[in-house]
Amino acid sequence: MVPLLRRRYLARLAVTSLVALGLAAGAAEAKVESNDPIKITQHDWTGQLLSARIIGEVLKKAGYNVDYVQADYLAQFAGLKTGDLHLAPEIWATTGQEALDEGVKSGKVENLGETGMMAIEEWWFPDYMKEKCPGLPDWEALKKCASAFSTPETAPKGRYLGGPVTWGGFDEERVKALDLDFEVVHAGTDAALFAELQSAYDRKAPIVLWIYAPHWAPIKYKGEFVAFPRYEPACYTDPAWGINKEATHDCGKPRGPIWKAAWAGLKDKWPGAYGTIKDVKIDNNEMGALVARVDLDGEKVEAVVDDWMAKNEARWKGWLPK
Repeated sequence: MVPLLRRRYLARLAVTSLVALGLAAGAAEAKVESNDPIKITQHDWTGQLLSARIIGEVLKKAGYNVDYVQADYLAQFAGLKTGDLHLAPEIWATTGQEALDEGVKSGKVENLGETGMMAIEEWWFPDYMKEKCPGLPDWEALKKCASAFSTPETAPKGRYLGGPVTWGGFDEERVKALDLDFEVVHAGTDAALFAELQSAYDRKAPIVLWIYAPHWAPIKYKGEFVAFPRYEPACYTDPAWGINKEATHDCGKPRGPIWKAAWAGLKDKWPGAYGTIKDVKIDNNEMGALVARVDLDGEKVEAVVDDWMAKNEARWKGWLPK
């Protein structure tokens, strides 16, 4: 039997330990400034779904509640301005810069910095199309051989297969401004876009389409981006700029960072999460490999992110609130 004094000492020690644990738990909870869910937008391409979930799962590890919300890529800015949505993990300089800049200018949206990825979105063709359209990748070759890219639905016009309408991109404006004899046809989904590429590539059928990076497609398939006149901001706003003095968008698409954008109130409501989100960085090669696991290997986004979390624990723990 434990002597009386020994029992009293153990009892005091147990109480002290419980108090210490309670204080520690309270300190951990203090980092979570609000239990309201942080609403992270999800869109219709695999890389963005992966970005959203990586950030969301890291925030969950810090104790925050997270909701994943399906949203239109450009229309999401209305929700970010009102605070109905809180975080857009991927805004591409190629297609979303104007919307992001306008949101920031309004004072209701904040640019939380670069994701670590650099965006390229442009018309792309397989190498075998050079035989059917000499002069590629120069865009002016398209003026001479549009019919080489035609399909039964668009003949004699060439067909340009664009991304889903929600992606923006100004392809119709570009075709008109550069006087290209092409019809823009939009794929319904990201998956449909690349399924059609695979089908055409296997048959060496004519195709020119919207390809973007970071992605596995420019690695898996041999081809090139069309070399349009180089983008400058004035190209999208000033008809006097560029080849066509009566139209805007007579140039290629911009290239640049992929940004993180947030409701301007996020930093005040969840300052710990705000710091974590700003710290998250993933580069093109890493994201391309993750996208390939989903799109090519058939893995679920959730499973790929869970595996990434397990293999990068020291890294994401460095992003948690200090």
